[in-house]
Amino acid sequence: MANTNPTADHPLERFLQSDDALHVGVDGQMLLASSGRCPPTRVVLPGSFNPMHRGHWELARVAERITGQPVAFEISVANVDKPSLECEHIRKRLTPFNWQAAVWLTHAPKFVHKAERFPGATFVVGVDTALRIVSPRYYHDDSAAMLAALGCMADLRCRFLVACRVDAQGKCLHVGDVPIPPYFAELFQEIPAEQFRWDISSTQLRARGGSV
Repeated sequence: MANTNPTADHPLERFLQSDDALHVGVDGQMLLASSGRCPPTRVVLPGSFNPMHRGHWELARVAERITGQPVAFEISVANVDKPSLECEHIRKRLTPFNWQAAVWLTHAPKFVHKAERFPGATFVVGVDTALRIVSPRYYHDDSAAMLAALGCMADLRCRFLVACRVDAQGKCLHVGDVPIPPYFAELFQEIPAEQFRWDISSTQLRARGGSV
């Protein structure tokens, strides 16, 4: 496993001091995207993974079966409404991926930023995230900004593979419950509930003080 105690010349430190992205391989090898030596990434499963749990691994396996492509996880160290992750927290988030899966570290808190980083990628998300992607509320109540972001992602040939999620009332929400503007409907593909359904969120697991 690569050394994750960064020095000034360590890839993690260089990543943190730039707007670059960092690929962490299954074996822990770290490569900056700007190196030109990172493997191509076609399917991305973004998240905070705090904590990582069995549902994340199962969703990745299902996404791989559907797309026929390996899934890379992605963690943005920048967040829209929270402080950026510090080095100690980044190392903890990376630990579950050791010898299990590749993961990207980015400075891409919004999906339009992720699309710019991974043009042509399929992003694997829950329906709760899909609802945010098409909600003007998350664009400062600006419907035009929301449509512009969707247009940018479409131009970058990105799309979304969407898993069902249970809402606060216990209803299982599907892609059909997402008010997708008709012009962008083809950007969103549903993962059938019989192929994947996971009703426990990372937030709930943190509240329980454990993981599954």
